[in-house]
Amino acid sequence: MKALTATRYGGVEVLEMADVPVPLPGPGQVQVRIAAAGLNPADLRLVSGVFKESAPLTFPHVPGSDFAGTVTRVGEGVERFATGDEVFGLGLARSAGSMASLLCSPPPFTTGTMAEYAVFEAATPAMALLPSGLPAEHAATLPMAALTALPLLRAWDFGQGMKVLVVGATGGVGGAVVPLLAARGVHVIATAIPEDEAYARRLGAAEVIDYRSAELGPETLRRHPGGIDALVNLALPGDALPAVAPVVRPGGRLLNIAFPSPGPATGFETLYTAARPGDLEEVGGLAVKGVLPDTVGRRYRLEEAARAYAGLVREHVPGKIVVTAGR
Repeated sequence: MKALTATRYGGVEVLEMADVPVPLPGPGQVQVRIAAAGLNPADLRLVSGVFKESAPLTFPHVPGSDFAGTVTRVGEGVERFATGDEVFGLGLARSAGSMASLLCSPPPFTTGTMAEYAVFEAATPAMALLPSGLPAEHAATLPMAALTALPLLRAWDFGQGMKVLVVGATGGVGGAVVPLLAARGVHVIATAIPEDEAYARRLGAAEVIDYRSAELGPETLRRHPGGIDALVNLALPGDALPAVAPVVRPGGRLLNIAFPSPGPATGFETLYTAARPGDLEEVGGLAVKGVLPDTVGRRYRLEEAARAYAGLVREHVPGKIVVTAGR
């Protein structure tokens, strides 16, 4: 089968298309024919080698985590899914065991979604049946972003009228965080460049701050002298948080998921995705209802997957980049 592979650690230059054996499911696993796969920065971080001490890769490595597709084979003991089921979800390389365990239990291992076929653990809550009426491309943008957003919203009692600054609102995770907050009646203040303002408002932002033309902290306090209720950081590196933290009023919250994380001495809280059984089904339902909108910003064919990852690194694309099988 055709797959995007890396044969060594490095940047996007080590990614290339190759013919590799079709992965077969073992006990408790399913094989899926991939219809669409969403790109995530974490895919490239694994390939870069930044996690090679804690999550060493086995080469050749097929990147990719988010996906939607059709179950084509089931392994022994699998009852949750059957051949022909339309599914969506996410997975990580088995060699990234400790990282995958943070996502959910059982861990969502995969052979890599940037391929014609991939194998997944059937019992993981990070895979679910594709709801009727949800296109594969839309579904492939949801798992990592929405399963990261849900723990953020559970971390505090976000409610009607609260003022929340979302830094990185037009990125992949922002495409889930902003509409989910807006659905709760939160007054969302989004960071975005002028070209992306319409997109941020379509997600549900009530205000937009151009972070390139104004200092984020002073501009937020100029607009809201009493401070805001919470800051959700999806983009700033940890060492940049102290400068913007004063925008949060006393008793408010600063929630961070960005990499690299702030050090423990800073007192800032970093949250990690922890998917619960039923979370992905909830995500699918919210997408069908229109609460989680289609955030596809650019599409590529599987044979263009290396170029898609290059675009993720070198070009500004609001929303998600998706690779499709083209069948």
